[in-house]
Amino acid sequence: MRTTTSGDQRHRNSSQTLTRRVDSFEFQAFSFIRPVEVNLLSRNVLCVSSRSQFRTLLSSFPMLVVSISSQLLYATVLCFNLILREENSLHLCHAPLNTRQLRGHITMKALILVGGFGTRLRPLTLSFPKPLVDFANKPMILHQIEALKAIGVTEVVLAINYQPEVMLNFLKDFEEKLGIKITCSQETEPLGTAGPLALARDKLVDGSGEPFFVLNSDVISEYPLKEMIEFHKAHGGEASIMVTKVDEPSKYGVVVMEETTGQVDKFVEKPKLFVGNKINAGIYLLNPSVLDQIQLRPTSIEKEVFPKIAAEKKLYAMVLPGFWMDIGQPRDYISGLRLYLDSLRKKTSSKLASGPHIVGNVIVHETAKIGEGCLIGPDVAIGPGCVVESGVRLSRCTVMRGARIKKHTCISSSIIGWHSTVGQWARVENMTILGEDVHVCDEVYSNGGVVLPHKEIKSSILKPEIVM
Repeated sequence: MRTTTSGDQRHRNSSQTLTRRVDSFEFQAFSFIRPVEVNLLSRNVLCVSSRSQFRTLLSSFPMLVVSISSQLLYATVLCFNLILREENSLHLCHAPLNTRQLRGHITMKALILVGGFGTRLRPLTLSFPKPLVDFANKPMILHQIEALKAIGVTEVVLAINYQPEVMLNFLKDFEEKLGIKITCSQETEPLGTAGPLALARDKLVDGSGEPFFVLNSDVISEYPLKEMIEFHKAHGGEASIMVTKVDEPSKYGVVVMEETTGQVDKFVEKPKLFVGNKINAGIYLLNPSVLDQIQLRPTSIEKEVFPKIAAEKKLYAMVLPGFWMDIGQPRDYISGLRLYLDSLRKKTSSKLASGPHIVGNVIVHETAKIGEGCLIGPDVAIGPGCVVESGVRLSRCTVMRGARIKKHTCISSSIIGWHSTVGQWARVENMTILGEDVHVCDEVYSNGGVVLPHKEIKSSILKPEIVM
């Protein structure tokens, strides 16, 4: 349908409205005071160049959702398309609802490489899949999901080949709480770090052309994902990777890059001569076209896919600000907790515990109970439902949900698993890892013991060993 008005008539009748019925939807469109530049960006997104005219448009169409981006103003029409302004005419056209255009931006997706059995973090992963192991009083993977949700990701795909039903059941409550969709892409055989992307292609690509995130589930950092999106848009390449600086690059695969633009030149595995100090941080932002280079087979994204994209001059690296740690093994888990708590103090120190019994950075769940005369810290996490009796000394350790630490016990540089008990006057140190429901008797000493779930330790462990 088409209505034509002259410029003079628009000035005289600026408050008049035009009413049209479109498939039983009745709505109104103002005859604008002056011509307005309007661009139909997609089937359901309208762009105008004037803020005042945008307000006029919004008052006429209450079905719009508003978003401001750069110098343009966007409106999403929830029921039908509105409108293309041409010269002196106003076009009204019906279109079906496009639910992916809500709030003026395309919905983003993410894939988290969960992997398999988590053998490096045993005995904790004998009770739970590695991503569900607590880190700073919440599952590892929840740190990543919350960071993705914060920048607008609404669907997360977990690439997994071990206990997918356990993962989904556990994360169901968080899915509802956060308002984010969580699905699994299950491997029947290990596919490396690239094969899972090919397997999950249908879940990641929907025709919008929008990039998607890929994260390694072992990585803990400050997750500067918003900055990564801006970086990716600015360079116009096919893929962006996050890199972090390390003190001893000869232990890693080094990313050689152009410092000013971030363009990646090549990768050098464990270089004997210094070629750089930046390594892959396990956080990527990829265009859908990258999937065309990945076959459904066991493949390494770091060794096979990224070098090809770098050779095409389409791979860029962003240096990660703040801390980073791969916490896939106990010693790095303890180091990662220190970095995480230090970052937490700088950002939101109110989340840290305080008081005369606290030394340094400590996080204590609100349901945990701490007795008199304790000294706790630095770098300690005490989980929900834990009981720490009087006179206990804790430092550089994690005490997981439901654990009980009895009187006058000393624990350092160790992880106490879920619902475990450490007897009074015991001493636990030097990377001792207690699995779920372990009972350490009174006055026992553990020097680096790794204890499998549901065990009772009656005698001291004098040197690092596995207790089965």
